[in-house]
Amino acid sequence: MSPTGGLLGPISVLGSLGSLTPPLAAAGPSAAWYLTRSTGAVALLLLSASVVLGVVDVRRLSSPRWPRFVIDSLHRNVSLLVLVFLALHILTSVIDSFAPIPLLDSVLPFVGSYRPFWLGLGAVSLDLLLAVTITSVLRSRVGHRTWRAAHWLSYGAWPVALLHGLGTGSDTKSTWMLALTGVCVLAVAAATGWRALAGWPGNGAARGAALAAVAAFVLGVVLWLPGGPLGAGWARRSGTPASLLAPTRAAAATASTPVSSLAPSGSSASANAFDRAFTTAIAGSATQRTGPGGLVAVRLATSFHRGSTGLLDVEIDGRPSGGGGVAMSASRVTLGTRASPALYTGQITSLSGDRVAARITRGDGRSLRLDLTLAIDRAGQTVSGTLTASPVAPGASG
Repeated sequence: MSPTGGLLGPISVLGSLGSLTPPLAAAGPSAAWYLTRSTGAVALLLLSASVVLGVVDVRRLSSPRWPRFVIDSLHRNVSLLVLVFLALHILTSVIDSFAPIPLLDSVLPFVGSYRPFWLGLGAVSLDLLLAVTITSVLRSRVGHRTWRAAHWLSYGAWPVALLHGLGTGSDTKSTWMLALTGVCVLAVAAATGWRALAGWPGNGAARGAALAAVAAFVLGVVLWLPGGPLGAGWARRSGTPASLLAPTRAAAATASTPVSSLAPSGSSASANAFDRAFTTAIAGSATQRTGPGGLVAVRLATSFHRGSTGLLDVEIDGRPSGGGGVAMSASRVTLGTRASPALYTGQITSLSGDRVAARITRGDGRSLRLDLTLAIDRAGQTVSGTLTASPVAPGASG
């Protein structure tokens, strides 16, 4: 999710909700998840800086004020920092329990269960950088020609790493991440253009090929993003395991009242259908925004399974908590149809792990108890789960 905090992170209740017992904390993003995001972003910045220094040729930048060995050391140290942050990025990815990423997947491409292709690109990039590092350490033994040939691999590692970040990153849709990626792409493209044009027309074929390759890559990324990571359903299409996205078909099939049996929106028959106990799968979007004073608003906008007319919205307002979640100060729950989305209104009564309970009432005083089991995909900003609705007897407190 966005850097404002994880959706439904550790949620506590500020104040009393009637005479109810305060709910338990819901599980949220771990510290390892935040470290994975931050170290990945820093590694991309450092790798871009290293590539820029290499592309422009550090020898051309030497001067009495900035001697060659100073800039050579800068290039070398930046490259070493890339490996440090990559190691932290990999370690925290393995430790974080949200996605099943074993250590082997970081070096062996395209064999994992979590977004295998896009995670595999990260492994390819790491392998290329390790080859550069090893040959640099053994430079005196492998010879200058071999070292230089291997060193060119670092240029190939950069676009592969960039695609890996766009394909697997949970912040790809965030404005700050898109801006950071744009800065990295522009820096590498500008350095390549400067280097290619500085010696023109000498070796024109190779220089032209370099310019064409960079232009084709940038154009390809720009055209791919809207239908790729920025498009709807990317989490599913990129290979996220079904267990992290939605309930199984078997769970959906247990619905005691088929959602499709609901009457047309706005009719009394539709209200009567809601009054009967039913269980069904739900799916929709999960959004979070920060307002004035640091207040956070979380909204889960869902519809009943397979695009039926049933709608369920859950809204939570509060302040960011220390664990990266939201300390809830208010909530609103609505259930209805597309024509009458607020046939029932109410609030959350308890939270425990991935379970949410709410009580909602319609205009004639009839009430329902809702029990939700939710799964939120931070990367795709989607929510799915199971809804069970039960009529509440008049005068009952539940």
